[in-house]
Parts: sequence; C-alpha cells; structure tokens
Amino acid sequence: MGQHPLLSGKSIVPEPIGPQTTVKDLVERHFNAYNGARLSEAARLFGRHILDPQNDVTVGLTLAGALTPAGLGGVVISLMEAGFVDWIVSTGANLYHDIHYALSHSLHQGDFRLDDVTLRKEGVIRIYDVLFKDEVLLETDSFIRKALEIWKDRGPVSSAELHHFLGECLLPLPGARHSLLAAAARLDVPVYTSSPGDSSIGMNLARLALEGGTLHVDHNQDVNETSAIVWAAHKNAALLMGGGSPKNFYMQTQPQLWEVLGLNKGGHDYFIQVTADAPHWGGLSGATPSEAVSWGKINPEELHQTVTVYADTTIALPILSAYAFDVAQPRRVKRLYAGREQLVGQLKEAFSASQLEAASR
Repeated sequence: MGQHPLLSGKSIVPEPIGPQTTVKDLVERHFNAYNGARLSEAARLFGRHILDPQNDVTVGLTLAGALTPAGLGGVVISLMEAGFVDWIVSTGANLYHDIHYALSHSLHQGDFRLDDVTLRKEGVIRIYDVLFKDEVLLETDSFIRKALEIWKDRGPVSSAELHHFLGECLLPLPGARHSLLAAAARLDVPVYTSSPGDSSIGMNLARLALEGGTLHVDHNQDVNETSAIVWAAHKNAALLMGGGSPKNFYMQTQPQLWEVLGLNKGGHDYFIQVTADAPHWGGLSGATPSEAVSWGKINPEELHQTVTVYADTTIALPILSAYAFDVAQPRRVKRLYAGREQLVGQLKEAFSASQLEAASR
C-alpha cells in the first residue's frame, strides 16, 4: 500500500541533542514544527537558494526595532562582508545607536524590572534590558553635529548618501569595526532610512536647518534609488527583520515600478519575514506573502519561496546567519552604493521608453 500523498513530508524523529550539536543540526534536524519549522524553512531558503550564486539574487535587508543596541549590528556586518546582504533599509534609531559603538561607548546588559525613576535620577537610559549612560546620547549627538557641519550647505541628499558620509567619518575611529555604518561605507553597501526625521540623526539635521544649513534628506531620491536597485536586479530577495516603515519601504519598490512608473518587474522573487506581529491586528498590512501578491509586491509564481517566521529578531537573525555561513560560500560584494547614479539612469531610461510606448498607443 503506497504512502498517502498528504504524508510525504519528512518524518519527525525525536533526535537527541548533545555537546556536538551545531546550529546546522538544530535547523535541519530539530526545528520540526511550529515556528521552529518556519525558522528552519527560512534558514534553508536563505542559505541554500537565495545565496546560491547561480540564482544571482540581490538581497535587501530591513531592520526595525531596537536591534543595534542589542548587538545585532555585528551580525549585519558579517553578512555584508560575506556579500550576503547587498543593501539595507533601517529605522534611523538603529543607525543612531550603531554610532555609539564606533565611538567606543559602552552599552550593558541590565534588568528590565529596574525602577525607571531611579534610572532617570542616575542618568541611565534603558532600552528594555539594555542600559547605558545618558552621556552616550549627548556625545553621539555632538559627533553627528560636527560631522554634519562639514556638509551643512550640501542641500538635498539621499539617506544613503548621508549614511555613507557618516560611515566614512566613523571609519578612522578605533571602534569602527563594531559599526554597521562604518562597514557599509567601507563595502559600498547603501543604507536607507524610510523615516529620516524619526531618530536623533534626523533631529540633529533639524537643528542644522535652524542654524541655516541646507543639508536635508530628499525622500524622492530614496524612492528612486531603491526602485532602481530592484529594477536592475536579476532576482530580488526581501529579508525583513521586524515590521514598520522599513518593511513597507522595501516592499513598495515593486508597486512603485508597476503602479507608478508602468514598469512591471513582476514582484520580489524571495521573501523572508521575521515578525512578532500578526495580520489580524493590521501590523502586517500588505506584507504577509499572499496579501503582498495582491499588491504586486511578490511574484505569484514564487510564493513557494516565501516564509514568515513569528519570532523575536534577536533570536532568529543570528540563527539564520549562522546557518547561512555553514552552507553558503561568500559572494562578491556588489557595491551598489557606488553604482547608484548609473542604476537611477537605467530606471529613468526605462521609464521614458515606457512613457513613449504608452503615448504611441
């Protein structure tokens, strides 16, 4: 009697765990069900398919939530250096807190049950269970203002230009090896923020404006540059860590192409989302894989290459990354930052050709 087609999945075996168990073992042998299985699917999709050189995938990573204060910047640096991440969309706060490390400031593990009134009196800032002195903020602000003074009359720039500039300012510092922004500048990985005013970097930019400076982030440049990166890629992968504005800013590149510019790329080819939200609360609006298909954000023929993991990013990202380093070889760093103008030029040519074709109908 043949096996029932609904029972064709891998048999679940209660495997023992011992001192020799690796991350690869956990992913492939022990994450059998529920969100463990989803994390296993995501890790294998990332490490064995997205990073397969034959697939020629451009990987965009989004970062939401207070990840750099928790030390996750080190994971992202490793991914960039290996060519596993080609461009980034982040909250401004993650990039601001990343600068602390380049300036050799200390952030410490703490207790989320501490009294915040006492912390305020002691000049200690709390991000859940991460603690640091308030002078870390003040000295980071001071560094940012001194750096921005150099560019005060620069006028409009994309957020990638601003972050690249800040990263270059950080590179000579002893702590630069711990900074995501410094590494991105060194590797020409463009780093965008979807909400430039929603962080202390943006707040110090606003102060510069009060002082008469013209430097500011032009969101039009960001929309065009990110869309150009997606348009030029052979295949695209969304690696979404958390939700919020960075998630949507990455995902909107496909509607920007087909809905606004009339250039149908067909949707992203790969999609991995790590989130603690759920669709019925509205926080995943347009960003579950199936719903994203209706928006033209994901290629409907590639739905089998999408995974949503309902988990904490601080758990999932290190496991995803460690597994990738186990099974994938380093890729060529694409250095997309250096090619931004060329990519936007290609997008503009395609848009112009599309407009001419539409007018001739």
